[in-house]
Amino acid sequence: MVPVPNEMPRGAAAAVRNPLAFIAARWTPDPRTVRRAALTALVMSVVIVVTGGAVRLTGSGLGCPTWPKCTADSIAATREMGLHGAIEFGNRLLTYVLCAAVGWAIVAARSTKPFRRELTRLGWLQFWIVVANALLGGVVVLVGLNPYTVAAHFMLSTALIAAATVMWHRAGEGDAAPRPLVAPSLRRLTLALVVVTVLLIAVGTVVTGAGPHAGDSSDVPRMPLDWEAVTRVHAVLAWLTVLLAVALWVGLKVFDSPRSALTRTRDLFLVLLAQGLVGYVQYFTDLPEVLVGLHMFGSAVVWIYTLRVLLATRERPLPTAPPVSTTPEPVPA
Repeated sequence: MVPVPNEMPRGAAAAVRNPLAFIAARWTPDPRTVRRAALTALVMSVVIVVTGGAVRLTGSGLGCPTWPKCTADSIAATREMGLHGAIEFGNRLLTYVLCAAVGWAIVAARSTKPFRRELTRLGWLQFWIVVANALLGGVVVLVGLNPYTVAAHFMLSTALIAAATVMWHRAGEGDAAPRPLVAPSLRRLTLALVVVTVLLIAVGTVVTGAGPHAGDSSDVPRMPLDWEAVTRVHAVLAWLTVLLAVALWVGLKVFDSPRSALTRTRDLFLVLLAQGLVGYVQYFTDLPEVLVGLHMFGSAVVWIYTLRVLLATRERPLPTAPPVSTTPEPVPA
């Protein structure tokens, strides 16, 4: 008898060594598929923020009192843990859905022809942010919802949304060097708008850390700050963001800038007004949980629209296909 070599088939071995290269060699996604994959990752990054807020607002932050298991003896929530345990464990499970969405975006970007290195790196950036935030989420539980770790957890989610937004935008444009579409002064104004928006979101986490929604019914420590004073600072930053958006829109109009930049700036202004309305209503109605959750969702939307305004101030045209010759081929004699 001839001995059969105990070796994996060549294709299987290649798939094990480098699965992404193996898939890329056999699949070329349509550009619309790549953009849908990037959009799916963006949507899931917003969903995880909203569900994380639901965990805190329902007092389920310690529904699973330890990490990485839900209890010392169980990975999943048990019936005895009730609704709080189910909510917290459900949010943990959604992290796997987020990982799947980011993984799909990475595979789609890696399989694009020609290979787009920057797009693939944006996908991997999201993956590592998710990993870092999952570990930080474990720390949040282990330290009993310390408000500083909770704030850092939210800011990492904001970074994830930024990476996902940029990837979604980049999936619809080319890889040439960016070409400015607006005057340098308007570009600087746009960067100022982005910086103030980051400050607005960061101070919002401080408002949360000093406010009444601690995330659990136990005695969770709060940031030792005057909540009313921090809230006023947050409101001032919100109005400054609105004024910068208006100034940018006027400047874009005066300098006859591209319509896409004007439209996105107008949309950001409307989103800011809606977010401000929710913020004031929740403040004067003693922070009902539903409105606080809606305000958290609005924070993610404001951040996405702000980044889209920034990305609209420059362009990377898609490569144009070489012209097709209409001259008939000479017939050999």
